[in-house]
Amino acid sequence: MTWLSITIALLATVLILLEIALRILFGFGDPLLYVADPEIGYLLAPNQSVKRFGNRIETNQFSMRSPNFTPKPEAKRILLLGDSIINGGWWTDQKDVISEVMQRLGTAHGKLEVLNASANSWSPRNELAYLKRFGTFNAEVIILVINTDDLFGTQPTSLGVGRDRNYPDRKPMSAIQEVLDRYLLPAPAMPEAFKKIQAEGGDRVGIILDAIREIRDLAHRNHAEFVLAMTPLLRELTPPGSREYEIVARKRLMDMTQTEQIKYIDFLAIFAGAAKSASPETLYRDHIHLSQGGNQIVSEWLLQAI
Repeated sequence: MTWLSITIALLATVLILLEIALRILFGFGDPLLYVADPEIGYLLAPNQSVKRFGNRIETNQFSMRSPNFTPKPEAKRILLLGDSIINGGWWTDQKDVISEVMQRLGTAHGKLEVLNASANSWSPRNELAYLKRFGTFNAEVIILVINTDDLFGTQPTSLGVGRDRNYPDRKPMSAIQEVLDRYLLPAPAMPEAFKKIQAEGGDRVGIILDAIREIRDLAHRNHAEFVLAMTPLLRELTPPGSREYEIVARKRLMDMTQTEQIKYIDFLAIFAGAAKSASPETLYRDHIHLSQGGNQIVSEWLLQAI
């Protein structure tokens, strides 16, 4: 063998071993896929089961992060709506997402089924469109969980699907290619229409409040109780706290829940109380997403509310 052939053989071996390691250790090459939707914007592709960074992620036939279920409830059914807080993303194993924790805790008091309809960066505008498309699944209780940023959510759009590296619509050719595309190569440019949507003007908070009311009304028309909850950003738990525009938006939300008599849980005060005995950082994995400890607190309070 020549030095060239030996070098090529060694390089091929290294690439094969690297490919195998990236797949087995991190789940690269098999990302969670999304599908575009003209009204909802985007959903998790249905019927997926992948493992990313050691965490199992599964979706059912309705693009929920939940197991498949029968149309007719065999237990008290709760429909949980949310964004990445509820979804848990790649950083949360299936057994540790809020819906699964609630179901385990709730079964101590009777049979409970908690469905998880969520996706990263959804706001009430996406969640309302999801309910209009799929219905309420005969749920007895519908719980909408938002975070402070959701009060400023923009119009649902599918323009990021297949363009934004965080919303792929097809599997990459290899794990190595995914690592290159995700971490080493420049991010693809987004179309101008997407940028305009992200810069949407007008009264965004008012539009979000209207969407919440519509979700409440849809729940009641389907004979379901409605509960609203909001989690804060980590920086809101430490001085100087929420920013002025967030305080204004929070007050508008509070006033609306009181006027409309909506059952509302504000986790800002709850997390602040929990943080007195431990650092606020213990409730979060980053500035917005919750740790397992944060998920546990949210799950317990949501169960108390119903």
